[in-house]
Amino acid sequence: MPGYFCQVMVTRLRCLSRQICKCDEALASPLPHTAFTSSSVFSNGYAPGYAKLNRRGGAGGWSPLDSDHYQWLQVDLGSRKQVSAIATQGRYSSSDWTTRYRLLYSDTGRNWKPYHQDGNIWAFSGNSNSESAVRHELQQEIVGRFLRLVPLDWSEEGRIGLRLEVYGCSYWADVINFDGQGVISYRFKVKKMKIIKDVIALKFKTSESEGIILHGEGQQGDYITLELRKAKLLLQINLGSNQYGSILGHTSVTTGSLLDDHHWHSVVIERYRRNVNFTLDRHTQHFRTNGEFDHLDLDYELSFGGMPYSGKPVGGGRKNFKGCMESINYNGDNITDLARRKKLDTSSFRNLSFTCVETHTFPVFFNATSFLQLPGRANHNTVSVGFQFRTWNPDGLLLFSNLDDGTLEISLEEGKVAVHINVTRMTKNNRIDISSGSGLNDGQWHAVRLVAKANFAMLTIDGDEASAVRTTSPLTITTGGTYHLGGRRQVNDTLFPPSQRSFQGCMQAILLDDQPADLHAVEKGIVGAFENVSLDMCAIIDRCMPNHCEHGGRCKQTWDSFSCTCDGTGYTGATCHTSIYEPSCEAYKHLGRSSDTYWIDPDGSGPLGPFKVNCNMTEDKVWTTVMNNLPVQTAVTGSSRERRTVLQVNYSASMDQVTAITTSAEHCEQHISYSCHMSRLLNTPEGTIYTWWVGRGSEKHFYWGGSGPGIQKCACGIDRNCTDPKYDCNCDADHKQWREDSGLLVYKDHLPVSQVAVGDTNRPGSEAKLTVGPLRCQGDNNYWNAASFTTPSSYLHFATFQGETSADISFYFKTSAPYGVFLENLGNTDFIRLELKSPTVVSFSFDVGNGPVELAVHSATPLNDDQWHRVMAERNVKEAVLQLDLTYRASRPAPAQGHTRLELFSQLYVGAAGGQRGFLGCIRALRMNGVTLDLEERAKVTPGVKPGCQGHCTSYGMYCRNGGKCVEKYNGYSCDCTATAYDGPFCTRDVGGFFEAGTLVKYNFLPEAAAAAGANKDARILSHPLTPQEMNLTKEEVAFSFSTSNAPAILMYVSSKTQDYLAVVLRQNGSLQVRYNLGGLKEPFSIDVDQRNLANGQPHSINMTRVNRSISIQLDHYPPVSYTLPDASDTYFNLVKTLFLGKVYETGDIDAVLIERYNTPGFIGCLSRVQFNGVAPLKSALRTAVQAQGKLVESNCGASPLTIPPMSAATDPWRLDNTDAEFPFNEERVIPDGVNRNSAIIGGIIAVVIFTILCTLVFLIRYMFRHKGTYHTNEAKGSGESGGESADTAIIGTDNPETIDESKKEWFI
Repeated sequence: MPGYFCQVMVTRLRCLSRQICKCDEALASPLPHTAFTSSSVFSNGYAPGYAKLNRRGGAGGWSPLDSDHYQWLQVDLGSRKQVSAIATQGRYSSSDWTTRYRLLYSDTGRNWKPYHQDGNIWAFSGNSNSESAVRHELQQEIVGRFLRLVPLDWSEEGRIGLRLEVYGCSYWADVINFDGQGVISYRFKVKKMKIIKDVIALKFKTSESEGIILHGEGQQGDYITLELRKAKLLLQINLGSNQYGSILGHTSVTTGSLLDDHHWHSVVIERYRRNVNFTLDRHTQHFRTNGEFDHLDLDYELSFGGMPYSGKPVGGGRKNFKGCMESINYNGDNITDLARRKKLDTSSFRNLSFTCVETHTFPVFFNATSFLQLPGRANHNTVSVGFQFRTWNPDGLLLFSNLDDGTLEISLEEGKVAVHINVTRMTKNNRIDISSGSGLNDGQWHAVRLVAKANFAMLTIDGDEASAVRTTSPLTITTGGTYHLGGRRQVNDTLFPPSQRSFQGCMQAILLDDQPADLHAVEKGIVGAFENVSLDMCAIIDRCMPNHCEHGGRCKQTWDSFSCTCDGTGYTGATCHTSIYEPSCEAYKHLGRSSDTYWIDPDGSGPLGPFKVNCNMTEDKVWTTVMNNLPVQTAVTGSSRERRTVLQVNYSASMDQVTAITTSAEHCEQHISYSCHMSRLLNTPEGTIYTWWVGRGSEKHFYWGGSGPGIQKCACGIDRNCTDPKYDCNCDADHKQWREDSGLLVYKDHLPVSQVAVGDTNRPGSEAKLTVGPLRCQGDNNYWNAASFTTPSSYLHFATFQGETSADISFYFKTSAPYGVFLENLGNTDFIRLELKSPTVVSFSFDVGNGPVELAVHSATPLNDDQWHRVMAERNVKEAVLQLDLTYRASRPAPAQGHTRLELFSQLYVGAAGGQRGFLGCIRALRMNGVTLDLEERAKVTPGVKPGCQGHCTSYGMYCRNGGKCVEKYNGYSCDCTATAYDGPFCTRDVGGFFEAGTLVKYNFLPEAAAAAGANKDARILSHPLTPQEMNLTKEEVAFSFSTSNAPAILMYVSSKTQDYLAVVLRQNGSLQVRYNLGGLKEPFSIDVDQRNLANGQPHSINMTRVNRSISIQLDHYPPVSYTLPDASDTYFNLVKTLFLGKVYETGDIDAVLIERYNTPGFIGCLSRVQFNGVAPLKSALRTAVQAQGKLVESNCGASPLTIPPMSAATDPWRLDNTDAEFPFNEERVIPDGVNRNSAIIGGIIAVVIFTILCTLVFLIRYMFRHKGTYHTNEAKGSGESGGESADTAIIGTDNPETIDESKKEWFI
């Protein structure tokens, strides 16, 4: 037992070293023949006395008369011994041996207890021949005088044959019998004890389910109590608390179950300050007491066996302990020895006994196929039966009897005891049904009493009169004389066969017709009969104790198994072991998730629970934000150095959870701000500090935001720009004006801020306001922690994996090799291994002592495709599971009986190990039982292994949408959206702009177009030079979304140096038209895409593709429609020059009809996600360094296919004439009409003058250069200069003339 010394006082004990005792003596061989007994003997030469290991006397061992499951061989060791091992042989030189057996033990030769291991009644493997001895070391040593071996299976060639040896040592301990009245008082040497450390150890056995084992208390409210409640062990301890007296110091912990079995149980309580180890039968719970104090303050005494006689009255029906205790030790004092020597007060005992008084109960154990037949009294007019039972099953037949003219059945139905009496007399059937109790399948002993006679029946549960159910229905009873308990053998004379399934559980104190059942006579075969019943033993097991359901999962059990309910825990699996959440925001991003609030679980199956955080997925980073509850600008007054005001900063997660984030993050920051009015902060440069903050680990820190550890300065002191240069903080100047010191705290090992102590706001006029922002962390080193294995023999090694009863392993891998071992850990025979068996098979194999088990998942596609694949494996006491890529899954239940503990001792090898086929490739984010292994750090010092792994885009590139390019990073990847019409971490956020009347975007494909800029000095030109092949197109891909309430309008126009063009327009009626003019036709080829009015304020999208003569157009969510250019039309779009959005401002070969009808006043509304042949002109325009007067406002315009009815003008977000919306156009208010009335008049006059001048210039230029073919525009002069500054600029302006009203006649002057 932990922390407790080996206490065995024996004559032949050999101690190898301090606290390590050898207990391995042969105990059976020296015994006389009379110490061996058995159920039966085949003949004299097969007597049990010959069953000694390696002896050949008699017939060479023991064999029973019949080889069946009712045989046993028993050894009386003479006194209680400590047994550590057992060995068996078959009968010498024969075909008789035992292949499997159970071991029972007892102090008295009665009330046997089966040996338990791994939560089950253990079945030992025996022999496979008659000569070789098979020895088993007991996982848990047992103490008893009598041992009984029960053969379960034997040689198929012969019969049961057995020789044995028992190994161990003598055992002695002081025993005290408690009668339920007496209490041992251990008086302290001083009146009051202030105890910082306790070690309490004892063993007890009892048949009572309630009783106080020890108790101590103090006048200040401290106490410690150990007691039995419902056959469970309850430890209550209170060291006190500052708040509300000692109420908040109360701590209560429960362990164990079924402790009223009258078998020995060992208890150890170790306390140091507030840390407690509570051990019952080698199962230890570690906990920390509530409250703030470390000492246990007790007065006078500590009492064993009950409450002290002179203490406070025992309340709540609490009983004193009734049973036996031995080896009671308190802080090194042997209490039992002191009591024997009368050094302690035992005056409350009526008859103090130092021997254990044994119980007289005779339990009977039933399984699913058992029954027990007992005689009663026949032809009697009263049925009077009683018994006690315990079970986990809600249903089962308890008792059945054929009456003289009917049947009696007592059964358990849904946790209630139900009685059914059927009596048939002269063709008349009388039936009585009564029931009582609830939840009686709780594993506790429950007493049933039934009395039925003429016209009366009464059922009582647990002797409680309140539970008694009576009936006075007409009834005549005549007993049949035979009773079946737990089930029955079906016979022909059964009038009403039992309706319930067989009972599984234990019974005792059986009373039939007011006579106690003689089970000793049944055991000897004198009376009654039984089948598959274990007499004088109750082998009930609590499969929920210890509770294998993790993370708060609720355990439910039947007789054979248990199950876990994981609802609401955040975990899943057979034992609620595996978290259903991802470990970080980084992991959610790589599942394709966008910014939102998510539950994360940084340590997976570890002790930390899941919690909510805000995840902000930016283009190149993932930020995790944890909020706190401190209000912004929290005012602080009345504080001083001597009495600081401490502001507590509580977060939406516990400190351990927040620490898990900061530990794995690449970078963390937290903004902190101190606004002051005559309130000093750090008292720089060298004064005593007034205000500090407390971070992780409860450490005080004396630097402020913008500074660093060890530097007692604020941000202005670092940047040397404080308001008063004599100080290193603005507030330290102690001005009467409001000042502020703020900045980011970035040393993540100190974060988060948990407290701020403010100390200078107690002077008149002194005031401060504090703000502590949320904790923001970026990145997840655990998620990208990777290693590359470059040779088949390379591996990494780590400490032995500790996953005895529950183990989970998860990681990512990528490889081009067809096979390889991912990881392996070995024990003596146990092992665990994960490997790539073939290009399509991942295998998970292990052995916990029941033989090798292998699970395999088969992928439909090769796994050696150099892409990341995710493997998750879990093994627990219920099942083993292997999962691949969240798609393929294999599972296998654990055997009902067998080993459950995985015992490993070698190092954990990642990669090649033990001659296995080595792994070539990358392994990333290897996490075992919630702990991420640092592959990168170990790889730095390991030959053949490199830290990190490149090539993330092969797996995650699919998340870069809409043509975004995946860019490799050391820790992950990012999406480059430069060449797309989208933004965001996955290139999925629309980029669009709101156009006023007259706003246009011009995108030049030819460099000389940019050089020949027009006259608008505020415009910027965006240029994208094309190759000669790109200038002459046979294919276009066009996509954009728009939203408007105005028609007509030109949405997009693509011009050329010839007469070729492409235009997408809204006609006067709001219908959409596409116009192609590629030459060869007299008129442009027009496509009326839709006759509906699309100028309805709703977002619409268009996707258009042309390949040679084939045109495909898709509007909104409707199916694409195909069109074909006429045969006479050319298929080349020659010399593509410029793309316009919103309005055309161009000279040269332009469709004058198009300009005349659709170009005035220009597009008013929103355009977004505009793309033309891999170019995103609108996005490029919005991303330029200078915007012309800010007339184009970025917005995604709500771009999406039309899926709802058109909105009314009143609710249309883009109809500015019906709203009061304001957009920040260089802090100018947007006039709903697009222009101010006065400005319009002045602008009109100026426009006429400029138009006249421009027309004259055009005529002169065309005349002067009509033979040279030189191309000019009438754009703003300034545009040429700006175009030289940047190739990616655009004309964005509204200073152009309202119209370009050029007729054909005017165009060709």
